[in-house]
Amino acid sequence: MKNTFLILTIIISPVACNSERTAETIKSEITEKENSIEALNSDIEELVAELNELNPDSEYTGKRIAVRTITLNPTTFEHYFEAAGEIESVNEAYISPEVNGQIEEIPVKEGQKVKKGQLLVKLNTNLIEKNIAEIKTQMNFAKTMYDKQSELWNKKIGSEVQYLQAKNNYETLQDKYKTLKTQYDKSLITAPFSGEVEDILLKEGELASPGIRLMQLVSLDKLVLKAKLSEFYISSIKEGDRVVVSFPSYSHLQVDATVTRVGNVIDKQNRTFIVEIELDNHDNRLKPNMLANITINDYSAKNSMVIPSVLIKHDLSGKYIFVLNQDGKLNKAKKKYVVPGKSYKSKTEILSGLNEGDTIITDGYNNVSEGSVVKIIK
Repeated sequence: MKNTFLILTIIISPVACNSERTAETIKSEITEKENSIEALNSDIEELVAELNELNPDSEYTGKRIAVRTITLNPTTFEHYFEAAGEIESVNEAYISPEVNGQIEEIPVKEGQKVKKGQLLVKLNTNLIEKNIAEIKTQMNFAKTMYDKQSELWNKKIGSEVQYLQAKNNYETLQDKYKTLKTQYDKSLITAPFSGEVEDILLKEGELASPGIRLMQLVSLDKLVLKAKLSEFYISSIKEGDRVVVSFPSYSHLQVDATVTRVGNVIDKQNRTFIVEIELDNHDNRLKPNMLANITINDYSAKNSMVIPSVLIKHDLSGKYIFVLNQDGKLNKAKKKYVVPGKSYKSKTEILSGLNEGDTIITDGYNNVSEGSVVKIIK
């Protein structure tokens, strides 16, 4: 019975151990094995060096590790950061009347393009038109009386009071006419800008009132992209900077644009500031409220040494990469300690430690150690 228990324990234990393995433990094991490989390679190279000292004239017959290399040349390094934003229309409005009135006519329909000043909605103006007609009649009579009193007054005939009364009556009727004409004009609702009727919210016969949305008008010709950037980037962007805008809805569309405004206030709640970018939309593909991504260049350096980020390794002495070192007839791997700068995507700028013309190992760098003899393959 005891033997059976021991056998079960032996069988079950590895399963239990495997079930407890995590990504971190596996990474740790990989690192340990890589360090072991590097240590073994280093021991082998020491033995080879010792053999060469005992027999310097012998030709090297040990293992040569296959690698690929590139020769460094100065290039321009650029760093970018990305932000998300939302598109708004520069000209977008919900139309509502300035006066109360029953909707008599809506001469446009949803989706129709309209020009600035074009009639959108006509409210019932029957009462106003009757009042205007009455005032016009009274005003014509008052003008006649005023003209006659003016002629008499100029000839020193009649009293000044009669002249002033006629003048006051005529001017009062003029003011009333202007007021009624303004009310009439406000009953004719026109487009404040050229655009497209997006939505009509009320129908003919319904009552329209100030502040109540009657119609939505939008122009797609000019749009503005608004994004909130972290306070960290306040010194990295300014008005006039060039940016690249992409759109999740159009995977292959990218637009070069210019920053038109940088906000001057940091939001206390989320520590962000506003950036605005105007977009030309001549083909009307972009729509208000559409999401967009902004790629912003915040750092550029000419004549830089740039290498693939994956090549950078580190030990107790610092960060290093493997370069090709000519030792007599042999090509050997050599550690070269470097000071990395910024990284973007898969590239890193090297601030110091590398020079123009250095040959760095790009393939096989994980298989070599200090002094490993290598062979270059294409």
